[in-house]
Amino acid sequence: SLPSYLQAFVDEHLQHTDSMLVLCGSSVSTMESEVLGHESPLYGRRTGQIDLHPFSFQQARDVIAYDIADAIRSYAVTGGTPMYLTRFDYEQSLAENIQTQILSPTALLYNEPEFLLQTELRNPARYLSILEAVAVGHTTPNEISGATGIDSGPLSKYLQTLRQLRLLNREVPITASGQKSKRSHYRVDDEFLRFWFRYVEPNRSSIEEAPAMVFEGTIEPDLPTHVSTTFEDVCTEAVWELIRSGEFDSYSAVGRWWYGEEEIDIVGLAPADDRLLLAECKWTNEPVSHGLVDDLRSKANSVRWGPSDRSERFALFSRSGFVDGLAEALDDNWSLFDLTDIEYIFNDV
Repeated sequence: SLPSYLQAFVDEHLQHTDSMLVLCGSSVSTMESEVLGHESPLYGRRTGQIDLHPFSFQQARDVIAYDIADAIRSYAVTGGTPMYLTRFDYEQSLAENIQTQILSPTALLYNEPEFLLQTELRNPARYLSILEAVAVGHTTPNEISGATGIDSGPLSKYLQTLRQLRLLNREVPITASGQKSKRSHYRVDDEFLRFWFRYVEPNRSSIEEAPAMVFEGTIEPDLPTHVSTTFEDVCTEAVWELIRSGEFDSYSAVGRWWYGEEEIDIVGLAPADDRLLLAECKWTNEPVSHGLVDDLRSKANSVRWGPSDRSERFALFSRSGFVDGLAEALDDNWSLFDLTDIEYIFNDV
């Protein structure tokens, strides 16, 4: 096998030299079992490893030659995988790119997720159904089981496999104590895969007959809902940049919070001195008004964390800005960011 040949090469030729052998692979299962696993001939010979993740929005922004609004929309479609990013022609509109690079049955990206799963898994059918269920909004184990017809016992194994392959991410509320929380949600852990399983996989037959109709009737009207989730991630990136730059005080953990029907897009925790950051992100056509301020203040009371005299800071992120007078009506404990502000945060790094 190739690992055996590499073992011999390392032992016989590289061991006492200053040379370095770098092995790269896109198949997570192959790299972890054949290269890093205990039974691999190469086990014990590595001097380091990098689990290479897709580009963040900030990193991908150097490639996406759109204005900030369309850049966020585009990132919600391609994600940060370089091959997907570079398939788009940024001199064309996002709509044109989606139709030519994804919705065309001859396009490279049309079948890409299916090929990806076939590379990683022997029998991908059930995994495909799970990813589709999660992408369209079934995010709890019970919801996924109901949507796919897979019993909870086998389902947990499928979910674990998809997590190990970096295809699915398990989230718990940021205030939850450990990963054993029963309030977990799952999310497709790649923007392009989330887009593909939400729009392409369920509409294959229609796409092959009338792709323009699928785009105009299904994708285009629903795309703002899809993008809103990505916008939350972009805003979370912005929060970390604000922390690193010193504009925000430090927080040890930043993530989503939910309990029952209530949810807050971004919550930051600073347990050392009992500080809490609470932020909402709105990807809407209307400017944010005083109602969201009142709503966030109300939801803050439901976050069971820290002492009663904890310090709270608030932030609002909005695609369409804010109504006149809102900024002036709020004290210094509130920070407001529109798309121009968000772009400045990333450009100022």
